[in-house]
Amino acid sequence: LRASHTRSNTMAEFKPSGVKDVPADAFIKAYAAHLKSNDKIHLPTWVDIVKTGAFKELPPKEDDWYFVRAAALCRRLYIRPGLGIGHFKHAFGGRIRTRGCAPEHHALAASGNIRHILKNLETVGLVEKSPNGGRRLTASGQRDMDLIAGRVTVDLTIY
Repeated sequence: LRASHTRSNTMAEFKPSGVKDVPADAFIKAYAAHLKSNDKIHLPTWVDIVKTGAFKELPPKEDDWYFVRAAALCRRLYIRPGLGIGHFKHAFGGRIRTRGCAPEHHALAASGNIRHILKNLETVGLVEKSPNGGRRLTASGQRDMDLIAGRVTVDLTIY
């Protein structure tokens, strides 16, 4: 191999073109910051006191958890269109541990938060209801996500 075609040079020149080219945590952080700076999504008054599931003891500590959850929902809809609230309840659920000496079980996330976020995203125009059930991204929502994914820097040397 010539020096210009070594592995490190080709990895340094990688430019992501879509959401699937970017690690999930980096994209969700960048897209949440974009949603927060957009001022189109309005936070509800109860955002600082609500729990994200019945299995949780306290509300989230982060102030921008609403935008992070919205970005995660959008990313999942980008990868698999047509998902409904029931799928998101299971995906964002967790372990219920306060059962004494009984074994732990999976508990569902709060569906009201998810439904409110999806309705907010619908009013902005990023998400729409799918004719087959569930929700899907609009063309402008997908374009918006691809633009944000193109701005995220990807370090492929760790992979």
